Amino acid sequence: MKSLLKTALTVLAVSAAPLAFGSVATAQVSGIATANPTIAIAKSKAFSTAYSQIGTQYKSSFDQIDARNKTLNGLRAQLDTDNNKQLTQEELDAAVKAKSPVLQSIQTEENEIQKLQTPAIKAQMFAIQEIFKEYSNAQQQVVTNKKIAVILSPDAFLYAPPQTDVTDDITAVLDTRVPSVSITPPANWQPQRNIVSLHQQLQQLLVASARNQAAQQQPAAAQPASR
Repeated sequence: MKSLLKTALTVLAVSAAPLAFGSVATAQVSGIATANPTIAIAKSKAFSTAYSQIGTQYKSSFDQIDARNKTLNGLRAQLDTDNNKQLTQEELDAAVKAKSPVLQSIQTEENEIQKLQTPAIKAQMFAIQEIFKEYSNAQQQVVTNKKIAVILSPDAFLYAPPQTDVTDDITAVLDTRVPSVSITPPANWQPQRNIVSLHQQLQQLLVASARNQAAQQQPAAAQPASR
């Protein structure tokens, strides 16, 4: 289980901001439908509230992580012999062969960052677990209400009209069934494999959404003046 948590720690820890997803048409769906559990959870009020609380509670840790990451980048730059801002395996091998003391400094910084990350990431995973516990019930409620026979992953469709997507409907039920969750895991709590995987997917989703929003906020390139 420690290896699972260590894997999760390699994913960027970010605070949940409003996700930039387009809404789909809401219409009565019968027969076959599609839903994305990761997006349904990510758009839930409980998820965004929990991540906001975690961002506040562990702000000091995140600030320390930022500072240590800057130090870590500086240490890695010392091993970047061709100054291309990319540390290659060849450059690492050369540092190992030369017994560079920088390697030990890098390891120390990485260990400290992992220690700082662990409590916040466990809090994120615990909150996700508590929301996920209600996902099946929320999905079943949508299935019953819309008289759906089958729900498939979006990847299973070559084409599907927007109204077949019931992800937003599931989110709406989640908001009713689990409006908030705890961010404090019990002592010695460890996440199960499926929660580690779901956490990674959600973190990647948040990073992608943040990048999309940043790109949209960038001013458009100045157009050349017409003659």
